[in-house]
Amino acid sequence: MTLLLPKEFIFGGATAAYQVEGATTEDGKGPVCWDVFLKEQDRFSPDPASDFYHEYPTDLALSKKYGVDAIRISIAWTRIFPNGTGKINEKGVAYYHALFDECLKNDVQPYVTLHHFDTPLVLHQNGDWLNSKTVDAFVDYADYCFAEFGHQVKKWITINEPASIAFGQYVVGNFPPNIQYDLEKAIQSMHNQMVAHAKVVNLFKEKDYPGEIGIVHILESYYPAEDAVENLAAVNACNVLYNQFMLDAIYKGYYDDDTMFVINKVLEQNQGKLEIKATELAALAKAAKQIDFLGLNYYQSHFVRPFLGESYIHHNGTGEKGTAVFQLKGVGERIYNPNIPKTDWDWVIYPKGLYDMMLYIKNRYPNYQKIYITENGLGDKDQVISGKVSDQARIDYVTAHLKAIEEAIQSGIRVKGYFIWSLQDMFSWTNGYNKRYGLFYVDFDTQERIPKKSAAWWKKLSEKTKNS
Repeated sequence: MTLLLPKEFIFGGATAAYQVEGATTEDGKGPVCWDVFLKEQDRFSPDPASDFYHEYPTDLALSKKYGVDAIRISIAWTRIFPNGTGKINEKGVAYYHALFDECLKNDVQPYVTLHHFDTPLVLHQNGDWLNSKTVDAFVDYADYCFAEFGHQVKKWITINEPASIAFGQYVVGNFPPNIQYDLEKAIQSMHNQMVAHAKVVNLFKEKDYPGEIGIVHILESYYPAEDAVENLAAVNACNVLYNQFMLDAIYKGYYDDDTMFVINKVLEQNQGKLEIKATELAALAKAAKQIDFLGLNYYQSHFVRPFLGESYIHHNGTGEKGTAVFQLKGVGERIYNPNIPKTDWDWVIYPKGLYDMMLYIKNRYPNYQKIYITENGLGDKDQVISGKVSDQARIDYVTAHLKAIEEAIQSGIRVKGYFIWSLQDMFSWTNGYNKRYGLFYVDFDTQERIPKKSAAWWKKLSEKTKNS
């Protein structure tokens, strides 16, 4: 499949601090919510992960060699503020200065996320995003990072996947604090995160910090199961809850009437309510006029039908194909189409959903500036055979999604880059180490890196695009 992407198109690799750094207690790093949660589960450890804390020069040299010209990095909040607020950890500050310098030395531009799932433990124990004090602490932490690292970092991301945080914590229950089916908490958390995002964007612009700022949302397209008209209500409910609610916040600066009709209906069916303050709406409205870009994470789409029974969700975290179940009261039930492929983790492979989502954004939010695909990739059970990793399935997956991006660009949608998830194999929040995404295979015992077949393919594609 021939790909024709713009010469200036960004070929990036994505990471997250907690998933790659390891060294969770080294050099003064404070505890985060996941440290306690994973220890209680006793399933797998975030140490050593990919040992990026020590191995980042190796990974950045490989990035340069294999045509990765940008990298998504998140700052671990508790490396800077071990308790989320208060005293600064100078060793953590020095680490990120060295990391960003190494990025620039290798001509790999850092796109830096301020929060990627790892809330400081103290703040998490006091309600996380349900507590306005977390929002205030986040704004202060962001302000410090802008001032401290602004000469090295020109692309900033406020929060990664607010929906994943809210639903993982309060609906699916695979994120700490491991609560299920509490849609009131999930929706309130999403709103509060939008307020935090807005306040940080407004601060960034008010203080005239250099560079650009955006947010990363995971967005999944929804379609009626069995193409049945009666399933369209579930499609709308799912789209509003997972996508439109927060997209309205960042681009309209308020929640449109059609959005709130669905949100209120879902809350009513689940005995909940949403609290929104006038000052929060003012912050949203101001930020909507100033956001520079949207980071779009896309892995799958869903085919749904209405569901009014009691909620039941089973998260497939083992790679045992066919075990996932998703039934959410008043929202919808996911149905798997046997004609559409899915991964061993029951993630539906549907590149058309990526195109449709970008078109939806263009049409509903014409004030959007530009889009980066900040995560997309294939989780698989990669193996080293005779010293090599032949991951043709990953190449096919990424090619198909890049083709959808090419078509979007040809349709006039402003897509400026693609960050493969992930740069290297890493620790997974809910899968441990058996699900691999990287261009570079990591032996987690020795920390040896082995460029996969996909890395060589990526290098050729990146070079061909830049030389076209």
